[in-house]
Amino acid sequence: MDTLIRSIKFPFAFDVEKLQNDVGKILNEKWVDHYNPKDYSGKWTCIALMSQTGKSDYVYAVPNGPGDIKLVATEVLNSCTYFKEILDSFLFEKTAVRLLQLAVGADIKPHSDNCLGYEDGSFRLHIPIITNSEVEFFLDSTRLTMNEGECWYINANFIHSVANRGYKDRIHLVIDGIRNEWTDAMFYKEASENQFIKPVPSISDEQKKLIIAELRRMNTPRANEMIKELEI
Repeated sequence: MDTLIRSIKFPFAFDVEKLQNDVGKILNEKWVDHYNPKDYSGKWTCIALMSQTGKSDYVYAVPNGPGDIKLVATEVLNSCTYFKEILDSFLFEKTAVRLLQLAVGADIKPHSDNCLGYEDGSFRLHIPIITNSEVEFFLDSTRLTMNEGECWYINANFIHSVANRGYKDRIHLVIDGIRNEWTDAMFYKEASENQFIKPVPSISDEQKKLIIAELRRMNTPRANEMIKELEI
């Protein structure tokens, strides 16, 4: 089994001047504190470019998986033509589109996010807009240096943390989305398809015997099928 991918730096970049110009249009809008206060210290704020309600202060993600709930543009996105252009170019269903701002001196504590690896059918992209060399982003104990205008996939299932030890606030455009054929093509250019498959947990012979005994006790058609699969 190939190693599960932790991150990808995609081989394209966005116009930094245009990114920062759009951010400048909404810096004075209402940014809200991140909703997980236990996960950080200092100031970590966000504003939604797309949300379920169409309001920029609704910064929660839609539950993973395609469904009837669709994101719509918020009032702040209307003035941000370059952000719109970027979002339109990504041909997948979005479950969250936010700007995240980590103030100077703030840090996000080590944590993981549930079901946000590409192998789960969902994923998270980071596009740094304003950053500095003293931002320390660690993913699974490896430091990632993400520069302005780049586009990164981060497997958020792995433990990650961020500290802004620099001289200016860090702002990323963060996009959560649902995997599809278009994204498969994008991801598989950078890594083998096998690197996005979760390894199947192995079980001991003793555990297998206990499972088979319980399945025999159930004595249903599906249980009997599972016994045959386990005994192969």
